[in-house]
Amino acid sequence: MEAIKLDQPPRRVAFLIAGLAMFGPFSIDAIFPGFPAIAAEFGASNVMMQQIISVYLGGFALMSLFHGPLSDALGRRKVVLWSTFVFVLASAGAALSPSLKVLLVWRLIQDCSAGGGVIVGRAIIRDIAEGPVAHRMIAHVMMIFAVAPAVAPIAGAYLCGLGGWRTVFWAVSVFAGVILLLSGLTLAESLHPEQRHHLSVGSLLIYRRIGEDRQFVLLAMSSALNFGALFLYISSAPRFVLDFLHLSVNEFYWLFVPAVTGIISGSWVAGRISGRFTDAALLRVGFGIMLIACAVNAFMNVLTRQPHLPWAVLPIGLQAFGIALNQPLLTVLALDRFPRHRGAASSVQGFLALSVNATVSGIVSPLVSLSPFTLSAAVLAVSAAGFFLWLLRGRSEEDVAIHHVVGDETSVSE
Repeated sequence: MEAIKLDQPPRRVAFLIAGLAMFGPFSIDAIFPGFPAIAAEFGASNVMMQQIISVYLGGFALMSLFHGPLSDALGRRKVVLWSTFVFVLASAGAALSPSLKVLLVWRLIQDCSAGGGVIVGRAIIRDIAEGPVAHRMIAHVMMIFAVAPAVAPIAGAYLCGLGGWRTVFWAVSVFAGVILLLSGLTLAESLHPEQRHHLSVGSLLIYRRIGEDRQFVLLAMSSALNFGALFLYISSAPRFVLDFLHLSVNEFYWLFVPAVTGIISGSWVAGRISGRFTDAALLRVGFGIMLIACAVNAFMNVLTRQPHLPWAVLPIGLQAFGIALNQPLLTVLALDRFPRHRGAASSVQGFLALSVNATVSGIVSPLVSLSPFTLSAAVLAVSAAGFFLWLLRGRSEEDVAIHHVVGDETSVSE
C-alpha cells in the first residue's frame, strides 16, 4: 500500500517538523553566551569548552544512523515521540550537572536523541509529498527552522543574565516538552504498516547499498559541505564575535541575524521557484552565489587586519542565501535515490552532515580561527569542496532514466 501523496500538505506539519529540527540549533547556539560562566565554574580551558559542541555533534551523528531504520520498521510517530521524550530528560539533566564531565555525558544523551525529529522529519515529508511539493515543503521547514539560530544566542544571553547558564538548559527542556505535547496530539503516522521493514541486523545492510551509491554519496556530501561552510562560522561564533569583532556576549546577533536572514530569504525563494527551472540550473545559481560571497569575504579580510561591521557579516548573509537555495533540492535528490528506504537514506544523509559539522567544530574551527582571514579562507575552501563534489556527480540523462526505472520497479515491488 502506497502512502498518500498530498498536493498541499497541512502547514502545521511543516511547523511541527521545523520545531523538531530546532532542537539542534537551540542546544548549540543558546549556550554560547554561557561559555565564560561554564568555564569559570568548572575551570575548563577553551579546548574543553569546544567539546561541549563537538561531543554533542558526534553523538548526534552516530545515533542518526539508527533513527531512520527504526522509523522504517516501527513507524515515524513512535520514533519522534520517544526521541523527543529522552531529549527533554537529557536537557534537564544537563541543567543539573555538578561538573563538566557530567555535563558532557548529558550532552551526549541529549544529542543522541535530538536527531530523531530532524532525521525522521525529512522522511515524513517524502512520505506525504513528492516532486516540487516536497521541495517547497522542505524549503518552508528550513525557513521556519532558520529562526532558531537567530533567536537562540539572543535568548541564551537573556537567560544567562536571568538565572545563569543552567537556565538555558531548563528553557530548552521546556521547549522540547511543548513540542512533544504538540507532536503527541497532532502528528499522524505517515508510514503505513504495509510499507515498513522488519528490523534486524540483516536489514541494516541497506547502509551498504546506500554507501555504494555514488550519486547518493556525492549529493549527500555536497549538501553536508554546503552547510558545513556556514557551520564553520557558527561553531567559531565565540571567537569571531568576542575576539575578532570585539563585541560583548549580548551581541552574538551580529553574526546570527545576517546568516539567518540569508537562510530565510533563500528558503523562501527556493520554495517560490521550485519546478520552474531545471535542477542543474537552480543548483548552479545557488553554488555561484555562495562561492562569490565566500571569495569576497576572504578578499576583504586580506585588505584589512581588523574586520568592521557591517561589512564583516554581510557576505555571510549572502553565503547563507546561496546555501538555502540549494539545500532543499539536494535533500530531495538524495532521498529519492532510495524510495523504499527513505528513513535509512535520511539517516545516512544526516550522519554525513553531522560528521562534517562535528569535524568542523572540534578540529577545523580551533585550527583556522587564528585570524579573520584564515577563518574566511577555510570557509571558502569548504564551500568549493561542496561545489566540486556536485560537479563530480556528473549525472547524465541516461543515468536519470535508469534511476527512474529502478525507482518505479521498487515502488511496484512494495
